Amino acid sequence: MKAMQEGSNEEVLLADIRSLLQSTKIEGEELNGKIPIEKEADSPVPFERFSEIEVKISALSSTGDGLGFSSSSDHIFVVPFTLPGDVVKAKIVTQFVNDQYTLTDFISVLEPSPQRKDHLVKCPYFAKCSGCQFQMLSYEDQLAHKKTVLEKAYRNFSNLSSDLIPVIGDTVGSPLQYGYRTKLTPHFDGPPGSHTRRGRKDGSERPGFDKVPPIGFMVKGTRKTMDIEDCPIGTDAVRDGLKKERKRVAEEISKYKRGATLLLRETTTRVPTQQIPSPNTDPHTPPKAPEPTPSTSTSAPHTETKTYITDQNATSTEHIGPYTFLNPAGAFFQNNNSILEPFTTYIRTHILPPSPTTPKPQKTLIDTYSGSGLFSITLAPLFTATHGIDISTSSIASATHNRILNHLDPTTTTFATGDAADIFASVAGRKNNKDEEFVVVIDPPRKGCDDGFLKQLLRFRPWRVVYVSCNVHTQARDVGVLVRGGREGWGDGGGNDDDGVGEEKGGEDGRGEKGGGGGGRREKGRVRYRIESLRGFDFFPQTGHVEGVAILQRIG
Repeated sequence: MKAMQEGSNEEVLLADIRSLLQSTKIEGEELNGKIPIEKEADSPVPFERFSEIEVKISALSSTGDGLGFSSSSDHIFVVPFTLPGDVVKAKIVTQFVNDQYTLTDFISVLEPSPQRKDHLVKCPYFAKCSGCQFQMLSYEDQLAHKKTVLEKAYRNFSNLSSDLIPVIGDTVGSPLQYGYRTKLTPHFDGPPGSHTRRGRKDGSERPGFDKVPPIGFMVKGTRKTMDIEDCPIGTDAVRDGLKKERKRVAEEISKYKRGATLLLRETTTRVPTQQIPSPNTDPHTPPKAPEPTPSTSTSAPHTETKTYITDQNATSTEHIGPYTFLNPAGAFFQNNNSILEPFTTYIRTHILPPSPTTPKPQKTLIDTYSGSGLFSITLAPLFTATHGIDISTSSIASATHNRILNHLDPTTTTFATGDAADIFASVAGRKNNKDEEFVVVIDPPRKGCDDGFLKQLLRFRPWRVVYVSCNVHTQARDVGVLVRGGREGWGDGGGNDDDGVGEEKGGEDGRGEKGGGGGGRREKGRVRYRIESLRGFDFFPQTGHVEGVAILQRIG
């Protein structure tokens, strides 16, 4: 069997299922009129594939799926698009007997949960399309659920005792709950037979389309594409682009011999708002201000016109408060512009201690995984020097251009191409300057940081660390390593190899006090971190995703 990837949906779901089964066993609660009983994990489960069942949902998983018990209360049904308290009809799809759960397809609601608000649903494809999970849930409840996702992530994946994990702040909501997504990538599959190798072997021509295929997104739980004419979480410009691109593909379908993914990326043109002369000083009829349209908004001192881009290599423009960012349209950039200003403001406010008790040292920011410079550029005014690094040459080219665009000094704000760990080596010589303190921002891909990076980070001993992540489960895992000062078994060559990591392993916590959470004895000089704060940001309303921000302070 293929190994389960750390922080994957499968691992997260299984952790929730095991926790639910264990809590039911311990508490001995009556569920669906049955007392939980012991049962061998590999005992047969009499569920016929594609048969229909009735399930009462007991919990909501961190993956956004409802979890309901079987009649014997020792097996879990995973049902998408459901909420605790729902009684639903579902179809058996895939059973994992040893892990005591079954994946199902949602069919219908038989008895709605008090939390269910179906009148809030704005998309006709909801409960079929894999894009959204929570359109039937109030936004207040969505934010509360995402807070519990962060709480469970640190409980299940950080390997830290509860006293080392601070109270998690309320999730920061998106100013827009619909019409926020600045990038959509609908696709269509190739014609029947287009995936075979026959054409490459015998030189025969690939088959073409005899009709327009479905253009849209995946049906939940399948690899099947469903036709999507409109997507209400997209911005107005992107939704307009979706309609026009669908029409273009339909008109040009004979040109295609295989499937394709379409790009719809919003770009913004910002111009100074026209000042209207007073009638008392101008004898002529004053000119009118630009008329707002669905893709135009006016707010002093600028008027913004938003359009869409379909070319991967074209340049898209984003404005975040006073800052401007240019990127290739196909490159990564956060897809919810409406939350980026409060998000970057929050990090700017918390990246340094709230009330320093000693004179402020010279401060240097190191932005690992810097991309096109979002954090380097928006945080640069707080630091005497800022250094960004990214493995992508094109991202560093964008970051360098954005530095010029935002009038930052090239001698104090620099960018370089390389592995994220490389930047520590490039500035290591300056660590001898005791008047200089380093702050590191980490914003890795979903898989999180590898051991090599974490070891070098611990060796580097930055004063503070800000860890931003689109996967709070791998974030919790990595933050746990930093709080403990390393992993069990790193030994010589580990993050604190000069300070004895791997020696005299014990049961002391990250502060050198008795407690759980793993780690080892806190040797003299060993670097560890304290979690100062944890908070989620809702970049993707109506979905189960939450962005996590962890602020860490060095204590060793």
